[in-house]
Amino acid sequence: PTRVSLMTGKYNFRNYIGFGLINPEEVTFGHLLSDAGYNTCISGKWQLFSYNPPDERPEMRSKGQRIEDAGFEEFCVWHSHHTEQKGSRYKNPVIYENGNFRDDTDGKYGEDIFCDYIIDYIERKKDDDNPFFVYWPMAATHKPHEPTPDSPEWEDFDPPSNNSLGGKTWAELEDGSWKDDPRFYRDMVEYHDKVIGRLMDYLKDQGLRENTLVIYLGDNGSPADVCSMMHQHNEICGGKGKTNDRGTHVPLICNMPGTIPSGKVETDLVECTDFLPTIFEAAGLDFPEGYIIDGKSFYPQLTGEEGDPRDWIFFHFDPMSARHEPGHIRFVRNHEWKLYETGQLYDLRADLDEDVPIYEVEDTAEQSAARDKLKPVFNQMI
Repeated sequence: PTRVSLMTGKYNFRNYIGFGLINPEEVTFGHLLSDAGYNTCISGKWQLFSYNPPDERPEMRSKGQRIEDAGFEEFCVWHSHHTEQKGSRYKNPVIYENGNFRDDTDGKYGEDIFCDYIIDYIERKKDDDNPFFVYWPMAATHKPHEPTPDSPEWEDFDPPSNNSLGGKTWAELEDGSWKDDPRFYRDMVEYHDKVIGRLMDYLKDQGLRENTLVIYLGDNGSPADVCSMMHQHNEICGGKGKTNDRGTHVPLICNMPGTIPSGKVETDLVECTDFLPTIFEAAGLDFPEGYIIDGKSFYPQLTGEEGDPRDWIFFHFDPMSARHEPGHIRFVRNHEWKLYETGQLYDLRADLDEDVPIYEVEDTAEQSAARDKLKPVFNQMI
């Protein structure tokens, strides 16, 4: 759902058809930027054509968008087709490149292949009259957590034939059959940083940094078994799949030397629908007539201007998966308060983990005012 909003600038209630799917008729930023004259490339994971194995929601099989139809001029991706065919994304990865599966990936690491492809693509396009747009939906640090080429265990590690199902369907899995070890999460974060650094070094060496907007974004919180120390005595565990901050508050770094001041921290609210209009404003582009866009550009804030910060952000999630309870989850929030469509209000200043729901019959005057401010947003989301 995050990447669907990211690539379209729209809330999920408009275009979400199922977990791990994007509507085959949907227009992505690949289409939009290609039509605007950009050279476009995606290198990383796709996972938006057919997420479910045969035993799980078979009616949703093959219902998404093929990578060939996603609007990008070139692609180098993992999980291009069905889940049971996706194979490893890390060691000995299964990579689908411009219509063919690569046969040279044994002993290689997926993120290295994605980074190499991006650098090669930019090298081929940097002197072109048209600018380039590259989308890198990284595989690392997603589960399964496994050794990287910098881990001592790398040489002896033999990944399963399908690195989240072991070649089986979900129904055939037994407890412990998913090879995964959270101790490798740290190694994966470090390698994640290493390959990004390699790309940034390339852009600098080629004199491209000042004319390239780089946006780094997390798409969800880390898994619950990944815990990090914040300060000396404050352990924070991940909350992927949850709707509190552990699952939804993610890193965002934007870089463009000479345009974006360095070392500046912004506290404005930003949501996934905002990236597409921000990219378009940075590029000086207009959306095609009739294109629905829910996001707001935060490009002025990046350049040091006041801009038009959001008063609230909205969230719509409908898992549509046999592993989740049916029904969607919707909330709207600002800096201080968070309101679910089902009525629970939370004071984020004192209850960031959302342990103490406040119901309307319990409202103080301050809580009632916060509820009245946020509740009308739901009526817009139909």
